[in-house]
Amino acid sequence: MRSNHLKIAFLLWALTCSFLPSFSFGILRIGLKKRPLDLQGIRAARAAREELRPGRSVKVSHQYISNSHDEDIVPLKNYLDTQYYGEIAIGTPPQIFTVIFDTGSSNLWVPSSWCYLSIACYVHSWYTASKSTTYTGNGTSCEIQYGSGSVSGFFSQDSVKVGDVAVKHQDFIEVTQEKTLYFAFLEFDGILGLGFQEISVEKAVPVWYNMVEQDLISEKVFSFWLNADPDEEAGGEIVFGGIDPNHFKGKHTYVPVTRKGYWLIEIGDFLIGGLSTGVCEGGCAAIVDSGSSLLVGPTSVVAEINHAIGAEGFFSSECKELTYRFADKIWDLLVSGVEPHEVCSHLGLCSAYKDQSKSSGIEMVTGRIEREGVSARDNNTCSFCEMAVVWIQNQLKRKATKEKVIRYINQLCERLPSPAGESIVSCDSISQMPNITITIGDRLFNLTPEQYILKAGQGQAAICISGFAALDIRTSQGPLWVLGDVFMRAYHTVFDYGNLQVGFAEAA
Repeated sequence: MRSNHLKIAFLLWALTCSFLPSFSFGILRIGLKKRPLDLQGIRAARAAREELRPGRSVKVSHQYISNSHDEDIVPLKNYLDTQYYGEIAIGTPPQIFTVIFDTGSSNLWVPSSWCYLSIACYVHSWYTASKSTTYTGNGTSCEIQYGSGSVSGFFSQDSVKVGDVAVKHQDFIEVTQEKTLYFAFLEFDGILGLGFQEISVEKAVPVWYNMVEQDLISEKVFSFWLNADPDEEAGGEIVFGGIDPNHFKGKHTYVPVTRKGYWLIEIGDFLIGGLSTGVCEGGCAAIVDSGSSLLVGPTSVVAEINHAIGAEGFFSSECKELTYRFADKIWDLLVSGVEPHEVCSHLGLCSAYKDQSKSSGIEMVTGRIEREGVSARDNNTCSFCEMAVVWIQNQLKRKATKEKVIRYINQLCERLPSPAGESIVSCDSISQMPNITITIGDRLFNLTPEQYILKAGQGQAAICISGFAALDIRTSQGPLWVLGDVFMRAYHTVFDYGNLQVGFAEAA
């Protein structure tokens, strides 16, 4: 009889636990919400990206990242079209906030009750220190720069509840000023960074680090599953402390983190419809970034993707002029055996400042241009020349004729990625678009058109957008890619802090 009572007690305990899935045995689950893409948000995102380029005549610019940890980090973000967010609570009793769980940054920030002069603060929840019995003052002032503006405020300390666990004595930023209207369009209140402490402002200890230090999770691992089904209510899930086998198919391919700061890895060749673009044959760097909606990469590759999928782009007369004046000479120099990285300086179109091996830290090329007295137009001509070298070199490998290659480059000059960020495509042409493939480790990761094309609206009002955007950044590992939600929706992603590696498997 006692045995039956024990069995019933065990069954009741098991049933009770089954209704409490958020935390058990050191594993913490955070459900994510997903907002649909909408035309208004897309237009606002474009306007915000334009804000990054006040008075800018340069269509193509470059940034550099070195291996130095002593330099400031240039944020790569535009959160406006980010779709996935979740809830946390700060203080006692808890004050609720919606946040982006962002692997591309490392600080936690939310609006402060002291934020009086920013419109954005009035349309979001704000933290009130006087209402929390666990608040501890800090007061260190700080500012975080973003592509479309900045936020500033001061540090405070309080308990932060993530799911069912409370992280004690967590430093976070109370934002008192959001310096552009851009932030007013955001549907979430703040950011919870999941990057490394190396890029944390004031080297504040990230929430994730404290979860590990306070033994709130069993393993130094967290994983993302982003739901690709637009009709399902669940947006996805983050699992802290482990991996849910229901979130993926097959086995994960793991690659090492090459530099602590961002979750930075090395990727290999990048293919369009099975054909190599040549850009990453020798390796490229990639940041795995849950805070970016799109898949971001070099203009030269995104222009070829635009051409292949029929995406709208902008017509560049400078690109056309360079093709007319120099395409023949670039072809001849490459055929004669001149190294590709020397061609543009050989033609007098690029100077020594373009040598990435001489750069230190992270720096906008435009800053160096001003110091060296080189005009923006000269920089732009150099950038177009470098793209033409990439395009011609790749076509030479395919044994294309000179006339065909020059005609192809002229077509690419008509489809350069939009400076505003998104490129519109025909929704009726999705089935004819090629697969895009990224080499990671020893495996090919395919993205189908249905996976990399984003759709806003329904029926005749639907708008389809390329999931690729251009940003030219160089690192010691080669050109930089940002693997955002477009990639992470297709592939379940494991961030292994204990072994400093990132894993990818087909999402379930």
